[in-house]
Amino acid sequence: MLEIAPNGRTWLLTGPASSYAVHLTEGDELLHLHWGPTIALADAEALAVRPLPDYWPFESPLDGREEYPVEGGPRFVRPALSVRTAERRGTEWSFETYETDADELRLRFRDGGLAVTLHYRMRGDVVERWTTLENQGDDALELLRADSATWTLPDREGWRLSQLHGRWAAESRLVRAPLTYGEKVIGSRRGHTSHQHLPWVALDTDAGEERGEVYACALGWSGSWRIAVAQLPDARVQITGGAGYDESGLLSLAAGESFTSPVFAGLWSDGGFGGASRAWHAYQRTYVIPDAEQDRPVLFNSWEATAFDISEEQQESLARRAAAIGVELFVVDDGWFGTRTSDRAGLGDWTVNRDRFPGGLKPLSDYVHALGMQFGIWVEPEMVNPDSDLYRAHPDWVQFQPGRKRTELRNQLVLNLAREDVQEYLWGQLDALLSSAPIDYVKWDFNRCFTDAGWPGEAYPQRLWVDHVHAFYALLDRLRAAHPGVAFESCSGGGGRIDLGVMSRTDQVWTSDNTDPLDRLAIQHGFSQIHPARVMAAWVTDSPNTQLNGRVSSLRFRFVSAMAGVLGVGGDLAEWTEEELAEAREWVELYKDIRPLVQRGDQYRLRAPQGDGLSAVQYVLGDETVVLAWLQSQRYGEPVPALRLRGLDPTASYECRETGEIHRGAVLQHHGLRVGLRGDLDAAVLRLRRI
Repeated sequence: MLEIAPNGRTWLLTGPASSYAVHLTEGDELLHLHWGPTIALADAEALAVRPLPDYWPFESPLDGREEYPVEGGPRFVRPALSVRTAERRGTEWSFETYETDADELRLRFRDGGLAVTLHYRMRGDVVERWTTLENQGDDALELLRADSATWTLPDREGWRLSQLHGRWAAESRLVRAPLTYGEKVIGSRRGHTSHQHLPWVALDTDAGEERGEVYACALGWSGSWRIAVAQLPDARVQITGGAGYDESGLLSLAAGESFTSPVFAGLWSDGGFGGASRAWHAYQRTYVIPDAEQDRPVLFNSWEATAFDISEEQQESLARRAAAIGVELFVVDDGWFGTRTSDRAGLGDWTVNRDRFPGGLKPLSDYVHALGMQFGIWVEPEMVNPDSDLYRAHPDWVQFQPGRKRTELRNQLVLNLAREDVQEYLWGQLDALLSSAPIDYVKWDFNRCFTDAGWPGEAYPQRLWVDHVHAFYALLDRLRAAHPGVAFESCSGGGGRIDLGVMSRTDQVWTSDNTDPLDRLAIQHGFSQIHPARVMAAWVTDSPNTQLNGRVSSLRFRFVSAMAGVLGVGGDLAEWTEEELAEAREWVELYKDIRPLVQRGDQYRLRAPQGDGLSAVQYVLGDETVVLAWLQSQRYGEPVPALRLRGLDPTASYECRETGEIHRGAVLQHHGLRVGLRGDLDAAVLRLRRI
């Protein structure tokens, strides 16, 4: 709901449990008023008449209070907007008007030929903010920095910052630390979201998992980005974020051109980190993820079973075994195209290798469909091997700096997707591929970072950092429109491209290349702080885990770990025994039973995977609940604690389908549920139904 004060200078957005308010002074200074629990318009108006701090020549009364600080004038905080023209640098704007359209508020400002529009939209209790900049003058202007939004927190003591950091195969690691004076900056200058940081932060003072105030922000951008959290000299806190890592320049806008920033979304919750997570999950399932009401199928992926050594006959053999254990989607990974017998050749040549698939992909796809499964393939369209027909024909199509070595990582270079000829080539290749056979699913990979991000001959070459992402989005949008039955997964060497931007165009994400079931628990715990299980792909692979650490684990532990998200199987089924295949079939059947709860239910993190003890998550949907529990190890004589469940009706009774026992909701929530785990790497699934 959007309310506007009678004077047209105070605006209040309200969701189910929170409000957000801003005010325009007589001097056209846009001030932040409120972000937190629900207030009335009269409350916002009362806040609007509070005076700014008294004049003091060493500080600015605007700092820490402005809604969108620009560069220039009496400001010393990090500017959200930095503009340069041939004559000067900075912004001195004036207010023009406001507009409303359904649930969107637009505040319009002007600085000469530069038109600035601040956008606001409340979706649930998530506030979406973004900015549009349009050059309405006659001369070009340069956007050095154009952040999406600045968020202002209320006066509190003892702020604590939560963030998700990591690296390849160890993504989404949650860390919390006290916020100190100065700035904490996270981001990526790699050209993609990155394994190192997810574009999300949360701040609290004393919150727990299910209690206390939490302020959280998430950026919807799949390229380089930056979020800066600043505690100012007067202890006020602001969060500023947007596309690009530094102020080296985003875009040069010619007359008539415009730039719209990505969405920077914010959420307040008084339900602790768990309440904030559930609000984020509900927001994404409702407003971000395509077809989120459709549960994702159980898949098999051939990569860990075969690597590059694939053939049609071998894939058919794996498909028969996958179908027998209940798999619903069979995916052929790398190695089906061009001269792709290793990672040294073939990227860019998206035509079927006829030595391996003599009739193309259609015979295999038809065979997989006849087994009752969908069919999917792997691609990495934004990359090229120097040993490829594409590169030999168009060596100028890659990012490179003239006179400098072209850096190869994984024996590949990055295509300059900002070029229209590259965009059209990829569209033609991928459209033809998806038209050549019944293909239901595409795993879209991105396996290396930008290094030599040059564009010889382009007047403003650094625009490729932004234009590459826009072209990637446009290509996905175009393919989805032309092939509406095809689902897409975002992969980037695992979890290197996960954000609200790519999630609005893909059906699920590959969380990490690390498929070890114990390592995955910490990765999935961090991932769940912001993103729902509905998009979190997780595989059961072989034991020992030869890909990473050699850890030995039971099929039970591997399946229960992967069942916390979108279940997949990635082991070499040709080497599994009949006993293992029979057990796998039972786990897949169980997952299909609990899938609606996992993928669409409310998630409660009962115990975090820390130390060497018990961890667990719970999902609740209607009258059903399911608990997934894991025990890393147990010392002699040390009992495994009971799990205190959440989200239940304390006055109702619940029957455990595994044991037949009847439990009272109040008892489960206060005294807990015994899960019966023991020893090392044990796991269990417990289903309860309200009766």
